[in-house]
Amino acid sequence: PAKPVVAKGDTVMVGTLLGEAGGFVSANIHSSVSGTVKAIEPYAMPNCRVCDSIVITTDGAQTVDPAVQPPVVTDKASFLAAVRASGLVGLGGAGFPADVKLQPKAPVDTLLINASECEILLSSDTREMLENSETVISGIQAVLQYTGIPRAIIGIERNKPECIDLLCSLTKDVPSIAVHPLPAVYDTGAELILIEKCLGREVPHGGLPADAGAIVMNVTSVSCLGKYLATGMPVVSRRITIDGDACAEPCNVVAPVGTSLQALVDFAGVKEGVTLGKVIAGGGMMGPAVPDLSAPTTKTSGGLLMLSAEAAAPKPVAPCIHCGRCVEYCPLGLEPVEVAAAFARKDVDELGKLHVDYCFTCGSCAFVCPANRPVTQMMTMAKDYYMTQTKGGKK
Repeated sequence: PAKPVVAKGDTVMVGTLLGEAGGFVSANIHSSVSGTVKAIEPYAMPNCRVCDSIVITTDGAQTVDPAVQPPVVTDKASFLAAVRASGLVGLGGAGFPADVKLQPKAPVDTLLINASECEILLSSDTREMLENSETVISGIQAVLQYTGIPRAIIGIERNKPECIDLLCSLTKDVPSIAVHPLPAVYDTGAELILIEKCLGREVPHGGLPADAGAIVMNVTSVSCLGKYLATGMPVVSRRITIDGDACAEPCNVVAPVGTSLQALVDFAGVKEGVTLGKVIAGGGMMGPAVPDLSAPTTKTSGGLLMLSAEAAAPKPVAPCIHCGRCVEYCPLGLEPVEVAAAFARKDVDELGKLHVDYCFTCGSCAFVCPANRPVTQMMTMAKDYYMTQTKGGKK
């Protein structure tokens, strides 16, 4: 976690450093508004983890901190320092610090840009490509220039032809950058699948993308990097898709990081005559339900889905009929039925043999289950159990 560098009563502006990276795998946090620090207190996030929060009473002026200036970048060291100072993390959802990702231990020959955006109903990455294509390209070029990676490939699903055409036109005279159209099939945006589709390589079990010669960055992440290098403005806002069958005005909004989910719901509105039954933070397949709309958006917030009471109504769960659909539709070929049996026995060795750690909770297994069983949730618990038991290579 980042360490607070402000105190109660301090005046802050847009871009003011609030929290300093607390370690190597950490990221700076900057103020997205101008105002006064009201409190520094623990806060329970929707994922049930408790972290320090800095509460700011806004003044509405959105005054930019004079310290916000374009960084001076001359070599790899100064480039990585600038990326770290920006607070940039993986904006596709994982939130891994970008400067750490750009320092792989294994040799890398390809920067792979994840522009797939395969999650249902989300379009924030699509809008970023269409509205900020120049900073997408400048961010990619900066990474190639200062890290020495020789080439970049932008993977985009074929159901976004306007994005493919635009980025192809911008890179036609740039031999180091290529656009790779991907099949419009869920879940091409997963790192392991993206690497296989674009490079024909397989990440070794337990390995990282760098072990397959690639670094994977989200398209909005490189766009934010391009903006930061040009303006010096750190990551203080996020483009968020608001949609769902209960949403009155589906839209993409640019919201300051820390905006309450309730504010987003109020902005888009609930359809007249419709009862809001559930709010999903993220996409329809992988996003978790939100128990409290006072929760803030974060750097990794990409979507907010408003579901009607009818759509959110639970379906009756029946016993597993061993139809095998969860295996058939798992993008990594995992076997949830076997995992469930091993998890019930708390058989760590068997969970390892079944590669439960490969699961990235894409939701496909639960979606196709005719018995409406919470297969994805079971896989998540089994993976957490396995990782906890084998942490550090010890059971």
